[in-house]
Amino acid sequence: MTSQRPRPAVPLRPETLPRSAPAAVGVSSRAVLALLDRLAGDSVECHSLMVVRRGHVVAEGWWAPFTAQRPHLLYSLTKSFTAIAVGLAIEDGLLSLDDRIVDVLPDHVPDDVSDQGRRLTVHHLLSMTTGHDTDSLAEAWELEPRDLTRGFLRVPFPHREGTRHAYDNATTYVLARMVERATGSGLPELLAERLFTPMGITEAEWDRVGDGAAFGFHGLHLTTEAVAAFGELLLRRGRWGDRRLVPPSWVEVATGRRVATHQVDGWSDNPDTRCGYGYQFWMSRHGYRGEGSFGQLCAVVPSHDLVVVATSALSGGGETLLEPIWECLLPGLDRPDDAADDAQLADRLRGLALARPSGTLGPRHPTGARVVASAAGPALPDGTPVTVDPAERGWLVRFTASPGVHVDIEVGHDDWRESEPLGRPVVAAGAWQGDVFVADLYVITTPHRLRTVVDTRTGAASVTWNVVPLTGPDLLRHLQSPLMTRPDVA
Repeated sequence: MTSQRPRPAVPLRPETLPRSAPAAVGVSSRAVLALLDRLAGDSVECHSLMVVRRGHVVAEGWWAPFTAQRPHLLYSLTKSFTAIAVGLAIEDGLLSLDDRIVDVLPDHVPDDVSDQGRRLTVHHLLSMTTGHDTDSLAEAWELEPRDLTRGFLRVPFPHREGTRHAYDNATTYVLARMVERATGSGLPELLAERLFTPMGITEAEWDRVGDGAAFGFHGLHLTTEAVAAFGELLLRRGRWGDRRLVPPSWVEVATGRRVATHQVDGWSDNPDTRCGYGYQFWMSRHGYRGEGSFGQLCAVVPSHDLVVVATSALSGGGETLLEPIWECLLPGLDRPDDAADDAQLADRLRGLALARPSGTLGPRHPTGARVVASAAGPALPDGTPVTVDPAERGWLVRFTASPGVHVDIEVGHDDWRESEPLGRPVVAAGAWQGDVFVADLYVITTPHRLRTVVDTRTGAASVTWNVVPLTGPDLLRHLQSPLMTRPDVA
């Protein structure tokens, strides 16, 4: 049995960014409190928040069981890091904006590639103006399960290149492969050497496709502070202390508006969505941002010397967080409060926590049920056996995925308990509510949580995601580290 308190996933290390009281750098503590109240009032499931002004962290908080030392899946915020890797390859003279896919990756070009496919360049990929109408990822993988670049070039182009933006994950995958071919280094290794290590970031983790390559368009896990440091690096135009890590000209080009954007079907209707797109960065009403699904956000506001980072589990994207930031936080800049207000904010931030299931320790004998899977993306197949065995101040929940294949997850009562059933940490708490056992299982390095309900009256269990992972609902896949999202890619 592990300790009831979650253990850090990585060793503690010196803080990357300096700290300051909010008032010392002109930030209103009441404004930050208003932001926290707004997020709570909007029922936003936040996992972390960090506000950086004039290079100093003035507010930081993690909603337990999430912690400062724990990397968090960034989803498409990963794209902004890939864009910086492209800039490094360009700085080294190994790649250019005009280089074509067919020239850099000739062995991934289909024999029947279209004339437009032959013309596509690094610029078109970075700005997502290749001519596709919508995200080509699913169709590209269906056409070429073992070669996404080849599949991308086979998806029809209804628009001429350079004329229209369409959010397209496959463009960033192809960019990552071009960077790797040009530099002779893997994307994670290149960014570790040129960016993360000089910045003191040691905990970067990458999810990968089946052949071991990093996605490029998603899959990077970083701590909140590491993402905030990345925002500061951009704000300082590529400088970190006395070192220039990224060419200032590239930061300016990548984070500037390169193409107009339009409302995307299925996305939240937000003015920031329509502010334009740079090179794997979104423009905002104030500054620019890197953004990932379910509320992974790095907002950079140069006019206010401000960086705001959040990790979340929203049903939509990070643009949902922008309105509260603009309306609550920005009016409080250059209007500092007194020391008592700063202390009140510090107390609030220290006490942030997600609610644990309430109830009792209940019966102290094993209980069993079978999953009744919902029609929409079940985490476990219909009929999967679930058992709840009492343990010291908690339980051991077992999912029998197949004969002889068991997934055991430790669940605490009135506290969070951590286990690693298949390599990726899960932090869980639960309780009995009459004849029903309820547990929340956080796949803690991601935005995703499983609510497990076992009803002893009916013998039925449900295992459902708070937000279904974009890489599919299969629980077993998401408990593995590193995540191999496409098992059909050899």
